[in-house]
Amino acid sequence: MSKRRLAFLLLVCVSICAAASLASSYAQQTASTGAPAGSEMTAAADSGAENTSAHGIAAGEKSETWLGRFKESGLVDYYVRGGVFMHPILFCSILGLAVIIERLYVLSKARTNTKALMNSVLSTFESQGIEAARTLLERTKGPVAAVLHAGLLRIDRGTDAVEKSIVSAAAIEVTFLERGLVWLSSVANIAPLLGFLGTVSGMIHAFEAIAAAEYVSAKLVSAGIAEALITTAAGLMVAIPVQMAYNYFVQTIDRFVVEMEESAADLLDALARTVGTKAAS
Repeated sequence: MSKRRLAFLLLVCVSICAAASLASSYAQQTASTGAPAGSEMTAAADSGAENTSAHGIAAGEKSETWLGRFKESGLVDYYVRGGVFMHPILFCSILGLAVIIERLYVLSKARTNTKALMNSVLSTFESQGIEAARTLLERTKGPVAAVLHAGLLRIDRGTDAVEKSIVSAAAIEVTFLERGLVWLSSVANIAPLLGFLGTVSGMIHAFEAIAAAEYVSAKLVSAGIAEALITTAAGLMVAIPVQMAYNYFVQTIDRFVVEMEESAADLLDALARTVGTKAAS
């Protein structure tokens, strides 16, 4: 297993463990107090000025650490109220974030000044020969340099072999650039579906509460409706940025493909001119 994949799996595992720990600690805190955060604030408001001030002091003490501020922000409360389908949505968000960071790193390393590279390669090829051009491309990172280097390795077999080698190398480089995009596409499609599934689950819980109660009130269905809306919003909040990142990566890879095609055409033209000059002499 490569170091990049190992770091990717480690990031996912650590993020899931941290989220599970936060949710578990919040659930234990809620169970120990006997009421959720929303009811605590209501009770504090009804109990008078002393309880309100004491609650404010306790909140101030909790907010001294980043963990306390995170819990007080309401995100953990929404996560717990969202129900069981928030767990796979959280996993999708962590997976999407990890892939986005990894692809940003890879594509940033693959960027090169193609115009400057081609000018250097062609001038080196014409003035110093094939070996010097190979050395220059071998020292340059990026898919364009890799494709041109693969073509120059077959120059002794003719221009047809060079063209075939360039095509094969370009296919390999594109596959490497597109690696991981299938995960982004899957997250962008699955996260909203998980949110909608949570919506169905929340509505089922709401109707179960109505069926079990003798008198119907808004409080009976509020928990189920909250679960439905929270999971839907969470799924869309994960899917939208992941889809935007996927579109950006696809556009970036298409630009790399165009650069590889243009550079390969320039190299083949230079080789054709060299062969024609040698034949004329």
